[in-house]
Amino acid sequence: MIERFIASVDRRQDKPLALSSDSLSHHPRPLPSRPWVMAQNWHDLLFAHWPIPASQMAGLLPPGLALDTWEGEAWVAVVPFRMSGVRPRFFPSVPWLSAFPELNVRTYVRVADKPGVWFFSLDAANPIAVAVARALFHLPYFRAQMVCQDEGEGIYYASKRTHRGAPPAELRGSYAPTGPVYTAAAGSLEAWLTERYYLYSVDRRGRIYRGEIHHVAWPLQKAEADFERNSVAQAAGIALPDIPPLLHFARRLDVLAWAIQPV
Repeated sequence: MIERFIASVDRRQDKPLALSSDSLSHHPRPLPSRPWVMAQNWHDLLFAHWPIPASQMAGLLPPGLALDTWEGEAWVAVVPFRMSGVRPRFFPSVPWLSAFPELNVRTYVRVADKPGVWFFSLDAANPIAVAVARALFHLPYFRAQMVCQDEGEGIYYASKRTHRGAPPAELRGSYAPTGPVYTAAAGSLEAWLTERYYLYSVDRRGRIYRGEIHHVAWPLQKAEADFERNSVAQAAGIALPDIPPLLHFARRLDVLAWAIQPV
């Protein structure tokens, strides 16, 4: 049984509450027996999803990872949000290190019977977090100048990559929820896209690693977005189709992460 840990906070103040083991009911498999290593709080998150031909996406994956598809089609997501309460186990969060915006570009993969997420890029406004994540999790984090701020009920978000030697990438625009909070129905496309509890990464020698996370079922809301600039998928070699993305918003999610393990 998962131990109780610091979890929900209100939107503007990190007031810890308890996340109970009742949150395990939706998890696809028992949690690892080894201890979790990191806690995080995710805020003001947007999922912007586009369908991509599987043939285009498969060529962008490293050997050993199989593309996961929905009815034969791959999907790519651009995911802006902000983090708080980022801390290792047994350590308190530190304001200047534990809170920062982050921007992900991801698709969906599986190894054997474990579906998960493959990240093409993770831009973050904290250079220390970037260095630690690249070293410990073999994830493609990049330094960026970023803004994530309230705009009424919505969010204004801007990110410009500054990482030396990395492809230029920028996102700028606004997004907001447009409906009530709900959880995705089991077996739906929404659940397939969002309820992912494994991430995969590859080290410099091409070895595949798998990490596991835990959180309650996503508290989703329908959303709207207006992107003035969006080149983060293009920087990863992905041509987004000229169609509106499938949009979902989540105000807050509290997450536990375990150390990666070789596959």
